[in-house]
Amino acid sequence: MDRLSNTVRPYAWGSTTAIPELLGVAPTGEPQAEMWMGAHPGAPSRLTRISSTSEAPTEQPLTDIIAADPERELGPAAVEKFGPRLPFLLKLLAAGAPLSLQVHPDLEQAKKGYEDEERRSVPIDAPHRTYKDANHKPELICALTPFEGLCGFRRPTEAAQAMAALGVDSLKPYVDLLGAHPEEAALREVLTAILTADPAEMAETVTAAATAAERLGGAHAPYARIAHHFPGDPGVIAAMLLNYVQLQPGEALFLGAGVPHAYLGGLGVEIMANSDNVLRCGLTPKHIDVPELLRIVRFEATDPGILRPEASPSGEELYETPVDEFRLSRFDLSPGAAPVDLTRPTPQILLCTAGAPRVGALDLTPGASVFVPADETVEASGTGTLFRATVVA
Repeated sequence: MDRLSNTVRPYAWGSTTAIPELLGVAPTGEPQAEMWMGAHPGAPSRLTRISSTSEAPTEQPLTDIIAADPERELGPAAVEKFGPRLPFLLKLLAAGAPLSLQVHPDLEQAKKGYEDEERRSVPIDAPHRTYKDANHKPELICALTPFEGLCGFRRPTEAAQAMAALGVDSLKPYVDLLGAHPEEAALREVLTAILTADPAEMAETVTAAATAAERLGGAHAPYARIAHHFPGDPGVIAAMLLNYVQLQPGEALFLGAGVPHAYLGGLGVEIMANSDNVLRCGLTPKHIDVPELLRIVRFEATDPGILRPEASPSGEELYETPVDEFRLSRFDLSPGAAPVDLTRPTPQILLCTAGAPRVGALDLTPGASVFVPADETVEASGTGTLFRATVVA
């Protein structure tokens, strides 16, 4: 077991205070959006071990540690199922402003899209490149503080009512479409119309809608806040098609393929399949591939499906999801209780979010994390909250 040193990503939407407060350090004044834990090649965690080329312990990327002996670190079952790589990325995510409105492809779509762009020699770092890899990107966000987000389409009649209440003439065609067609066709037509509208005309519509939303307040207040960060962006109107969700600490959302979503504010633990495939549909200055986006979005009204952990006799509280690349659970440790056996035949990252638990021989504080190789014996005791990220293999 090894303590991890992790990279904090300073994306512009990040909170300046949430991650520093959890870590117990002074804010720098700059946004601190995500702390990455895992073996993503863009910012792998680091740990200190003796390497084959040095007799003294040295800090090494987790990617190198795994590559040197995948079966020892990941376990034979995980290597057979996912290959010689850690298939998930764990994060602390701190949103101080809305993230882009986005959607992720399923595995088949990702493979076909990646192969097509490779065949057409689209540079991997090109701004208009859609598929960065051949993997899907299901994800789960678990709130550590009250957390706001948008998740999945709401019923077209509800979206129509919200738009109609603004009293903006240029929104009336969308209101009419939402009420005149079957749900799937209505959602598709309206999102297509929003994303392909004349930019100048749409900017005027967004400005008028934001003014009305601020005046009305209540259920319209989130859209006024979104427009404050993205003035004139068509994603402000697209956001009104989606379910607005407020999570309380401990509650979670699972985001599957084709489900449009955006995080608006709050601190949470996020876990996802190790992929960079994101198709954006608003609230961003980045490229929006409208034809591909419309091909992979699932145009169906859904309940956002707030998840609450299911407890087991061992004290593990599991967030059930339909994917194997990651498995997220939580342990609330109490003083005086017997140590909890965390040994598993699969690799683990353990993250402390509260208290001062002891994991193996290491004392953890909030924000601290460790990597536990497959089949390594490990126990946790003391007081605090631990999140466990692993795989189903």
